Amino acid sequence: MRIATTIQEVRAFIAELRSERQSSEAGNLVGFVPTMGYLHEGHASLLRRARRECGIVALSIFVNPIQFGPNEDLDRYPRSEAADLELAEREGVDVVFLPSVEEMYPRERKTTVTVTGLTDVLCGASRPGHFDGVATVVSKLFNIVKPDRAFFGAKDAQQVAVLQKMVSDLNMDIEIVPCPIVREEDGLALSSRNVYLSAEQRSEALVLSRSLREASARIESSSPATPEQIVEDVKRAIEASPLAEIDYVQMLSFPDLSPLDQKRDLSELRKSGGSVILALAVKFGSTRLIDNAIISFK
Repeated sequence: MRIATTIQEVRAFIAELRSERQSSEAGNLVGFVPTMGYLHEGHASLLRRARRECGIVALSIFVNPIQFGPNEDLDRYPRSEAADLELAEREGVDVVFLPSVEEMYPRERKTTVTVTGLTDVLCGASRPGHFDGVATVVSKLFNIVKPDRAFFGAKDAQQVAVLQKMVSDLNMDIEIVPCPIVREEDGLALSSRNVYLSAEQRSEALVLSRSLREASARIESSSPATPEQIVEDVKRAIEASPLAEIDYVQMLSFPDLSPLDQKRDLSELRKSGGSVILALAVKFGSTRLIDNAIISFK
């Protein structure tokens, strides 16, 4: 496994590996997993998928300051470089890119990548500027690493939708590969931020996956419920937890994240053959967790 801390190094390593592996079964395809570190089994699942599909696997670890708001947890975001590198080696990563902030943003930045529309709802509404920071750093990483496929977890489904739109609109020759949410045995979606939860908060946080699971069953069934009723029922379930503070619970079409007619019976959606997302963000103490369920009627 090769570790690069500069743009020049990572480009040289990947060019060398592409040349070496032209004749391998997966060819010289580069599979890329961008992360902010503090890696867990969810990240490992992305790396395994990349390894199955690509001859070269690249991983980046960079806590991107421009996607954090002024009152968010940049300074306390968990970091574990030694453990991250151990996991990367165990999963067969070929190249790890570990840039500093100065390497990624060496001069005053005057260019921002903005994806409009898709970023006006869900986390985009709650965290103004967040997805500008995400789209900007990911576009930089794509230009540096030049992957063929990039793998992202579906826990942040809005991020996946935003990046797919960015890649399409800018004619980037990259495939965004969404991968399933990885959960603990009790249903809690894996997140680097779970480490902040107290034992009591973690126990109560299980209401998120439980309410999504119950709502998904109703959406997929012949229930005459409306999107508005589904959302209100999920909110009531979460509000029963005294430690939970709801940021949002929303049901939208997917992947365009456009509003639904909240008062129309779900039977119309089932006939449409499209997909919907039921997404939520909830704080337990100072820890903000996101989760979602995507239901396809195809």
